[in-house]
Amino acid sequence: MADLRAWLKDFRSSRAARPLNYPFGTLQGRGRIDTFHCMRAQGPEHEDDALAASPGTDDPPDLPARSHASAEAGRPADAGDAGDAYRAFQERVKGSNINPQTLLATDYLNHFNEIVMTLVMIPDMPELLDDARAWRPKTCPEHFRESGFADRELAIKAYEHVPARFRQPFELTIGTLDSLVAMTVERAEANVAAGQFERLKVIVNDASEAIRSLVDSASAIIHGTVRTMEQSEIDALLRL
Repeated sequence: MADLRAWLKDFRSSRAARPLNYPFGTLQGRGRIDTFHCMRAQGPEHEDDALAASPGTDDPPDLPARSHASAEAGRPADAGDAGDAYRAFQERVKGSNINPQTLLATDYLNHFNEIVMTLVMIPDMPELLDDARAWRPKTCPEHFRESGFADRELAIKAYEHVPARFRQPFELTIGTLDSLVAMTVERAEANVAAGQFERLKVIVNDASEAIRSLVDSASAIIHGTVRTMEQSEIDALLRL
């Protein structure tokens, strides 16, 4: 356990300066998780088709509130659509770790990398529950303001111009991730308090697979592939 604790401490100290190389592959054969309907967003002319598949954002009953990932102050719904500013930022991000098509960066997904590893360790190291409780949702700009990402200022500015066909499914996916993490932490608290550590292992393993799958989906959006989920599938994930 001491070795695990030392490893986690080292991970935390180095993650901010390290670009994401996410280790989890796309999960196969898990019907409750891998039910994504994928489409390629090939340009503004395909935006209506892409967004038509995007579900509403009403939360199912008795669930934690979704994150504020989509509540960037003062941003109109179509702020990132094609225009001079968008094209200018496409040029500005070339040579950086920001995708020039979507203006999103995978470094943001580091925000979920640590919590996944923390959750799976809790059954063997219950003291890590405090670390899991301390985790909070962050918007992309909030993440980059606190990160050691080399292009953080550019990432913050570019986010204001992310096209809606990418921003909407991305923020929906992040909101689902935030709710899933919050629910998993609540269930971990209850099972640690009850001493149900074997049951907790099943819970955190299932939840971690769901989180990893959603991170795969967010990563695909960052790289230009729009993935959307039916509302019933989102609700099923949040009730794992």
